[in-house]
Amino acid sequence: MSRKKKKSRPEPETLELPLGGVDSHAHLDMRESGMDQDGHELPDDLDEILGAARRAGVSCVGNVFLGPEAYERGKALFADRPEVFFILGIHPTSALDYTFARLERMREQFRQDVRLRAVGEIGLDFYWDDAPPEAQETALRAQLGLARDLELPVVIHSRDAEDQTLRILDEEDFSGRPLLWHCFGRGPEFAEAVLSRGWHLSIPGPVTYRKNEALQRAVAMIPMDRLLVETDSPYLAPEPWRGKRNHPALCAFTAAKIAEIKGLDPATVWVQAGKNACRFFGLPDPCSQAAS
Repeated sequence: MSRKKKKSRPEPETLELPLGGVDSHAHLDMRESGMDQDGHELPDDLDEILGAARRAGVSCVGNVFLGPEAYERGKALFADRPEVFFILGIHPTSALDYTFARLERMREQFRQDVRLRAVGEIGLDFYWDDAPPEAQETALRAQLGLARDLELPVVIHSRDAEDQTLRILDEEDFSGRPLLWHCFGRGPEFAEAVLSRGWHLSIPGPVTYRKNEALQRAVAMIPMDRLLVETDSPYLAPEPWRGKRNHPALCAFTAAKIAEIKGLDPATVWVQAGKNACRFFGLPDPCSQAAS
């Protein structure tokens, strides 16, 4: 009986990128399977995850807490992890759980914890039907108001709702404000719409997928000073780890693909994207200072 040969996959440290990269968007407080009935279940391999990230050249990771309760449950996990900064918001698929009381709870959390650097991921998601569009819009507008009041950056989630998201952001006068379009996956035309409003774009692992030509064309025209990289781990692992659990170290492969598209040295893309993230989130530059 023949056995299928196990596929050999290169480790991200083989790219030999320097310390200074930033995974701008990860869910380290989630297990691979997502959330259990009690909420976010903390992974038991965090030491391994962050150790691998540092070996790959990642100096900072943005952990996204999906709601004030998730933040309160999970923040202690990172008490001794200065390389991890926080992003907090009510996801559009949870918009039915939005209340003014939860918004005010987040307001107080932002005021008390300097590691909370941005409001997100917030936006619209019409791919799933967990919450009606009206509820999503209400939650989005309220959280945009929170970000405006606290003078914080915004991290946007938009899936199958890009035009509607742009409309709301324009109505809320967010052009020129610090805003990051998380997990950008569209083509050059929509990239230009985001760029023309003065915003940043975060590129995920799917840019490495062979058939993702529209996103690759968009990446080719995005100025390097507006571009960040992310994993959205544990989801969306890049090639050559597609289909496996994603983790921050693997964003090195995303940066390498971006460099290939742009005809640049991978280390140049890696360091510049890291500097962009530090500037956007108001982190020390270089970010390695946060982990020293």
